[in-house]
Amino acid sequence: MRSRRKVDVPALVEQARAGSPRALGRLLTLVENGDPALREAMAALAPHASGARTIGLTGSPGVGKSTSTGMLVRALRDRDLRVAVLAVDPSSPFSGGALLGDRIRLVDHALDEGVYIRSMASRGHLGGLARATPQALRVLDAAGYDVVLVETVGVGQSEVEVAGLADTTLVLLAPGMGDGVQAAKAGILEIGDVFVVNKADRDGADATVRELRHMISLGDRTEPHLWRPPVVKTVADRGEGVEELMAALDKHWSWLGEHGELERRRRERAAREVEALALARLRERLGDEHGGGILATAVGEVLAGRLDPYAAADRVVADLV
Repeated sequence: MRSRRKVDVPALVEQARAGSPRALGRLLTLVENGDPALREAMAALAPHASGARTIGLTGSPGVGKSTSTGMLVRALRDRDLRVAVLAVDPSSPFSGGALLGDRIRLVDHALDEGVYIRSMASRGHLGGLARATPQALRVLDAAGYDVVLVETVGVGQSEVEVAGLADTTLVLLAPGMGDGVQAAKAGILEIGDVFVVNKADRDGADATVRELRHMISLGDRTEPHLWRPPVVKTVADRGEGVEELMAALDKHWSWLGEHGELERRRRERAAREVEALALARLRERLGDEHGGGILATAVGEVLAGRLDPYAAADRVVADLV
């Protein structure tokens, strides 16, 4: 069997920071595959973190997330900002790769050197994101992008994980799709920093806006310092409403800084990332012990009635750490 080629991590990092999309793509592939070289890559990238602004876009399939992403990319590029897009897609059941490849809808930006677009497969991870998304964001941040847009899979009301990764979360809805009702369910109102009623040239757009504003008004956002999510109408395929949307994003960005919310959100994000990695390491060690050693001994004690499962779990944890 041919040996695996060693990854030259320092060269990849240097090239990615110099603007090489090929090197950046290879780093992101290390992230997606959980390559052994990823630890070295993350250590090399850490000193270059610049605090890129992260904007998440979520909503039901068909509301125009990719079209809205493209509209935002154009507006951000007009401000001379470097923009990266992570479009998280469902996984192919055969290859495990991204099934839809939403970058196709962003083809207008393919030749712009200030834009980088990457489709990532969810690989069965729930919540609308790929498991590797936090590390991918770190790679793009260290590569010097000013703004990273994260577009989720689009699986409906359970897709709330993006709020834990984004500085600002956009929830997109469209008239005539029952989204006004869906917005009242399972956390959607709680995660939205800005609500966007796209395809606002359709009948029922004003009614959807009214429903949303009414639902938002029922929330506990009456204190002066709390953020009250605005509702913006857009027609993304024609670029209509982009000025109002950018104004809402700018206002939220200012609010995050003024009230210390940006630091709080990023601290929580880092805590979740470290916790997830630590738990993954423990699971790996536990897996190494499966069928023998620590876990097998504890299981035997439980089966023999000498330990209850809680005490056995305590023993396993104590031995692992």
